[in-house]
Amino acid sequence: MFSLTRIRRTVKRSPTLRNIYFRVAGLRHRARLRGSRLQGGLEGSGQTTGVNPENVVWIFCTARSGSTWMRSMLDDLLDGEVWEEPKVGRLFGEFYSRAKPTQLGRTNYVLGEPTREAWTGALRDFVLRTAWASHPSVTPERYLIVKEPGGAVGAPLLMSALPESRMVLLVRDPRDFAASVLDATRKGGWMQEGMDEWARRDLDSEKDVQRYLRALSRQYVRQMGNGKKAFDDHDGPKIMVKYDDLRTQTLGTMRDLCTALELPVTEQRLAQVVDKHSFENIPQRERGEGKFYRKATSGGWKDDLTPEQAKIVEDITAPLINEFV
Repeated sequence: MFSLTRIRRTVKRSPTLRNIYFRVAGLRHRARLRGSRLQGGLEGSGQTTGVNPENVVWIFCTARSGSTWMRSMLDDLLDGEVWEEPKVGRLFGEFYSRAKPTQLGRTNYVLGEPTREAWTGALRDFVLRTAWASHPSVTPERYLIVKEPGGAVGAPLLMSALPESRMVLLVRDPRDFAASVLDATRKGGWMQEGMDEWARRDLDSEKDVQRYLRALSRQYVRQMGNGKKAFDDHDGPKIMVKYDDLRTQTLGTMRDLCTALELPVTEQRLAQVVDKHSFENIPQRERGEGKFYRKATSGGWKDDLTPEQAKIVEDITAPLINEFV
């Protein structure tokens, strides 16, 4: 007899089954969303959303930075929903960051500086509408936790459009980030399991590994550089959290986070949730090399990367290493 966990794992590993699952789930959600609109009187009324921008908590980071862990704790602590990796930061941030200065100065360019006020308002409306469409049960009193690994590239645009929202910038040593992604994308790694054949990387040779590390390092700089800019400019509730602190001082770090973001959490409840989601409580069979829950340690890159590989990452990410580590 198959367990629910084994069924989920089978679906995740098969692109065909995964596509069927999302197709069926999508049809079901569309029906649910239409029912929510009719029940709430939103159909054709012009009313936008039940999402309160003040109760949106953004987690900006790279992949492999502990965002799933943090999201899980916040989900247990708050009355709300999780918007799981909507990629809205990448949608707008990648497009904007790749534009040439001459394009940004044009009136006809869709994200041009002359029309910034107009498209910032449109971006705000887009985020709130799509967030509610994904989670129609969210009301103004409830929270929406947005987990956005890889979305920090768009953080300056999003935080400008939603200045009252709460922001977490979750940072990890770029060498640990690179080592973790490298392990996950190697043959047999958990990230390869659900990939289509064309998307899988050939990392058999050292040359291929070094090329991939350069790409990861440039991605880190683009992502976290923009994340830091958004953090510095944001006037709403915010906090920068280092993965090292989250791992070694989880209770204190989460306490500081809840205080900085003005989240209604009791000390007793916080301690319970932190204990429930500790790395040590994850079954041993789900931890280790090639798995989603890998080491949960800082400095592991010293064992995972060769000196030459580490230098590649350090040379590209040097300014942010000095600031974040």
